[in-house]
Amino acid sequence: MKPRLGAARLAALTLALAAPAWAQDDPRDPWEPFNRKVEAFNTAVDDAAFKPLAEGYRKVLPDPVRTGVGNFFGNLVDAWSVVNHLLQGKVVSAAQMTLRVASNTVFGLGGVLDPATEFGLEKQSEDLGQTLGHWGVPTGPYLVLPLLGPANVRDGVARPVDVYAVGLGAWGAEPAVAWGTSGLELVHLRSELLSATNLLDDIALDRYAFVRDAYLARRRNLVWDGNPPEEDDGDDAAVDEVPPEAPAVPASAASAAAPAETPASAASAPQ
Repeated sequence: MKPRLGAARLAALTLALAAPAWAQDDPRDPWEPFNRKVEAFNTAVDDAAFKPLAEGYRKVLPDPVRTGVGNFFGNLVDAWSVVNHLLQGKVVSAAQMTLRVASNTVFGLGGVLDPATEFGLEKQSEDLGQTLGHWGVPTGPYLVLPLLGPANVRDGVARPVDVYAVGLGAWGAEPAVAWGTSGLELVHLRSELLSATNLLDDIALDRYAFVRDAYLARRRNLVWDGNPPEEDDGDDAAVDEVPPEAPAVPASAASAAAPAETPASAASAPQ
């Protein structure tokens, strides 16, 4: 009987090791079956359209031209970041980003060049999702959006506003120009991710789980300005805690001084 028992245990262990990582339910991702279907759809569209366009774009346009395109759209993103810095009450960083946008617009040929970085005005990007997180709006479950990719409920609500705000349509451009430049921006952004996605395909055993975990970790880090508090094992409540205003208070000091931090206390935290 012992040999049979040992064989059964070995078989069970083999099945456990062979099971995919997503077999274990993740409390942050209760809609995983739906999300995986959307990701499969997004991957099919990307393989059929966006990736070939991005590869052609990268082959046709030389590096300096692509850099100028990226700088131009980055300048629009920086202008939207100014609004979000102000909405979060970050007056100093808002002023710094305003100087960055003004420098690149005036001295950088409308944002095609990036003299602001040489002036020491570094990019400090903020979006509406980060602003909502700053004021205590919970992240909600993980969500994969059609064509727009990984998000959570909070970012899913905010992202359409972000997309509109950084497009030329928000600046009064004609619809044809706005749609054309939005398409160019999409292709440019996809071209910048070619190397990363190729590497991801090579190293990730479960691409979906890898992207989900990386996205959630990155967004949490951004909301907390690079200094998120520690999470308890098995407890995702810390994801929805309210971040202090920048510069962030170290997590250890914050937890010692205010173990039960509230949105009001976070909003009034000293800078």
